[in-house]
Amino acid sequence: MSVTIGGAQAADGFSPDWPAILAVILSVTAFSVAQGLTYPLISLLLESRHVPSSINGLNAGTFAIGQAVATLLIGRLGAFIRGDRLIIFSLFGCAACLLTFAWSGSIPVWFLARFLLGIFVSLVFILSEAWLSAACPDHLRGRISGLYGAGMCAGFAAGPLFIPIFGGANGLAFYALAGYLAFVAVSTLVICRFARTQPEQAPPGGILRFFSAAPLLILMVFAFGFGDITAISGMPVYFTRTGHSEAFAAFSVSILALPTAVAQPFVGMLLDKVSRYKVAVGACLAAALSYLVIPVVESETLILVVFGVLGAASFALYTCALTLLGAGFSGGLLIAGSAAFALAYAAGSGLGSVSSGFVMEALSPHAMPLGTGAALLLFTVLLTRRA
Repeated sequence: MSVTIGGAQAADGFSPDWPAILAVILSVTAFSVAQGLTYPLISLLLESRHVPSSINGLNAGTFAIGQAVATLLIGRLGAFIRGDRLIIFSLFGCAACLLTFAWSGSIPVWFLARFLLGIFVSLVFILSEAWLSAACPDHLRGRISGLYGAGMCAGFAAGPLFIPIFGGANGLAFYALAGYLAFVAVSTLVICRFARTQPEQAPPGGILRFFSAAPLLILMVFAFGFGDITAISGMPVYFTRTGHSEAFAAFSVSILALPTAVAQPFVGMLLDKVSRYKVAVGACLAAALSYLVIPVVESETLILVVFGVLGAASFALYTCALTLLGAGFSGGLLIAGSAAFALAYAAGSGLGSVSSGFVMEALSPHAMPLGTGAALLLFTVLLTRRA
């Protein structure tokens, strides 16, 4: 197995590029903090304005559209802007979008800002994945992917904590997070000076080539996006509609992410020791069963325990896919694969965001987790057949 470093092939035993790995984890943690805040906060703010669930879901879906658009831009942008600098620019773009949420109360403006936020965070997502794969050797790939996933999950956990600390309706949470993202962007700029690797430019037609070469990985990321964003965006609304407090709904997203962050390094170690495909099947099954159990659980403490298992299992699908990406591809196809991942994630998260709102409005709140669990069971069957 070999990977591309600076345009050349390196053996599996090459030394990890720790400055690059640090920059990637720092950047993706900041992106996930932004996503962890905006998904529950915007959903709850729109719900407090009595905006229909379908519009609430469409607003979250706009973020996914922005993610999909970013996959079409990554090739052209990469031809003009170096990968690490594009990550830094995107972090500043995320900060600007968050300031827009604080400055404006207009729902159409929020749709536009959510769309642009999707573009910027997707660029960070795509480039960081490819850079991480180029910066670490295969014998450490699962464990480093687990650390990367832990950083992302920690960000998801920290994001909702801005709500009780700074409040939701006064805009301070958006201001605080925008300042944090700007700080991370500057810090990343300094760290990048010591890195010896760079994410490469995607080859023409690379995304289509990757879709045909790795459909199983695409399915993993699609299932992750579908289950994960339904939990982050739809479940807080579900909790408020089934009698829980708004504070519990916001806190649940942090509880979702905290055990997920703790679990990913262990998932990474498992991926370096046993079949990576079997780990993915087990993770998808655990996520499906967790969704199906939640509607019949009455204790809030037990709900949070099940929700934590759901988060860890759902995110393990992404850790599996990321590890397999780095193990099976190199050079420009890493960027193409990361872009394909972003597109699959956007499709899965967009479907999860929109369907959760429509299902709750058309049927009942309980239909949403039950339907999501059933869909993930179907994904588990497909993964089992292909694995």
